[in-house]
Amino acid sequence: MEHVAIMRKSWELTQKILVGQKKIESRWYKIKYAPWDRIKSGEIVYFKDSRDPVTIKTEVEKVIQFSDLTPEKVKEILYKYGQADGLGIDKIPEFFEMFKNKKCCMLIFLKNPQKIKPFEIDKSGFGAMSAWISVDDVNRIKANP
Repeated sequence: MEHVAIMRKSWELTQKILVGQKKIESRWYKIKYAPWDRIKSGEIVYFKDSRDPVTIKTEVEKVIQFSDLTPEKVKEILYKYGQADGLGIDKIPEFFEMFKNKKCCMLIFLKNPQKIKPFEIDKSGFGAMSAWISVDDVNRIKANP
C-alpha cells in the first residue's frame, strides 16, 4: 500500500519531516480510522500540507497502535514520543488538551524522508475532509495536470 497524509499547514510539520526533526507521524482518533490496521513497515507515506501539493515521500519503519486510551495514557504517549513527533516539549500540554479524550493513537515511525517533484491528488471518493488516504498505487489518485 501507499499512503497520503494530509497535514495541518499551520502546524508546520512537513518541513520537520524533511530535516529529520519529526521521525514519527501520530494520528489520534475517537474511533479507529484509516490507516488503522492498514499500514505496515516498508510501505510508503507521501505528505502534503492542506491545500498544497504532495512534496515529501518517506518509508514506514514501524507502526505502534494504542486503543482504549485514557487521559493518563495520552499524556504518557505524548511525553514519551512527542519530541520525535515534532512537538516541542513546551507544546505538549497544548496537544494534551487536544488529544486527552481520544481513544486511539497510531504512531508511524518514518525513515528516509525525501523531497519529491510536487504533484496534486484527486480526493474524489475519499471524502473532502479525509486526512489520510490509503491506495494500492498513488498514481491512481494523482490529479491530471
